[in-house]
Amino acid sequence: MEKRLKSWQGWLLFLVTMGVVFVLGILAASVNERRAETASIFNNKKTEITGIESRNEMFKENYPREYETWRQTSDTSFQSLFNGNQAVDVLEARPNMVILWAGYAFAKDYLSPRGHIYALEDMRISLRTGAPMTPEEGPQLANCWTCKSPDVPRMMQAVGVENFYRTKWAAFGSEEVNPIGCADCHEPTNMNLQISRPALIEAFQRRGLDVTKATHQEMRSLVCAQCHVEYYFKGEGKVVTFPWDKGLSVEEMEVYYDELEYADYIHKLSKAPILKAQHPGYEVALTGIHGQRGVSCADCHMPYKSEGGVKFSDHHIQSPLNMIDRTCQVCHRESEETLRNNVYERQTKANEMRNRVESELATAHIEAKFAWDKGASDEQMKNVLKLLRQAQWRWDFAVASHGGSFHAPQETQRILGNSLDKTMQARLAISKVLANLGYNDEVPMPDVSTKEKAQKYIGLDIPAEKAAKEKFMQTVVPEWLKQARENNRLI
Repeated sequence: MEKRLKSWQGWLLFLVTMGVVFVLGILAASVNERRAETASIFNNKKTEITGIESRNEMFKENYPREYETWRQTSDTSFQSLFNGNQAVDVLEARPNMVILWAGYAFAKDYLSPRGHIYALEDMRISLRTGAPMTPEEGPQLANCWTCKSPDVPRMMQAVGVENFYRTKWAAFGSEEVNPIGCADCHEPTNMNLQISRPALIEAFQRRGLDVTKATHQEMRSLVCAQCHVEYYFKGEGKVVTFPWDKGLSVEEMEVYYDELEYADYIHKLSKAPILKAQHPGYEVALTGIHGQRGVSCADCHMPYKSEGGVKFSDHHIQSPLNMIDRTCQVCHRESEETLRNNVYERQTKANEMRNRVESELATAHIEAKFAWDKGASDEQMKNVLKLLRQAQWRWDFAVASHGGSFHAPQETQRILGNSLDKTMQARLAISKVLANLGYNDEVPMPDVSTKEKAQKYIGLDIPAEKAAKEKFMQTVVPEWLKQARENNRLI
């Protein structure tokens, strides 16, 4: 016998159906409204932009939300337990780093990075770039501008990539005037993500890969990987090159460099041929759980926002800890406090190992100098130098990959552990060399407990360099900016 619905059941079913239809209608209207507003943006652009437009302000009227959030990278108020967006003197906090970089410009000056909007300013004021008073002076080549400005691809197009790399950096001072911004990552006519730096494209090609086949989600990391990677200046032309040919791990890159017999500098104390890691954030992040699951850089550092019916990426690129509700909690259901403490726990453990490595490795370089002073031969020190190179490369790789202690805590701890192991092997080898030279006492240690003491020990005259830099900032830089405005390169 057919069972009929009771009257109240029919009405309930009707009301539920109507409710579902109503919700779907609202959803459809919302989607259409978003599409309409988005289409309106592209169909009614107030400013027509073509070619390489390096002036970020030119994108303001067409993309006001993205532009205004990009402007917020000037905010330096955030500070977490270990990091933030303020320019902190890292050498002051960790003077052992002066010893580790003896013979290299980083021993002069190393500030923690601020927001993208400060990229050019921080480069100009750094003691590492010197104080050139003419376009022909200065220790750096133009390749040090490579990741600092959307003016870079414009100048590469104008003078050629190779000419750009090999020219002195001061020669382009009045051209490189707009900080990291829109054209670095976007094709201006449709704002699709694009790769604007040749080094990443070339690195993919050498590995038999085509970066143009990358998905949109992959591009949300690859535009960052144009700069947040390990690189070096290759050959006489000093071409910016990613050492990815054998792979992206710390060991695979080391093999690549070893086969070239490449070194960034010879350590002033130990004479070890040192590899200076740049900032392999992308490579390290790929080894972590988020990278393995396809989470992009932008997912956490540029989370989506909704405003006026439009969903857009927040271009205030910053620590996810400053917006946990829009980053971590999109996937994780724990409280902000729990998630924040999870990050701090990983960072604390990694920093404990990092501090141990820096202390032991600085001691090893000083002990190696003592062995040389006692008359050690090249043959006696050969294994010592190899171990010091390996230990410092691993330490620097882990430390320079900003955020690595969270992006990939296991890999970061593994690399630091291997660095400590290599360091202790080097110290043991030095003690054997000294014993063979007839010295069996402890090596006397200098007082390098502050940045100033450490810099003086390795022979730096920082007051003189600061005076030269101040003169440069007061005379040369204002003239650069004046020329840029006169030539309509800077708004």
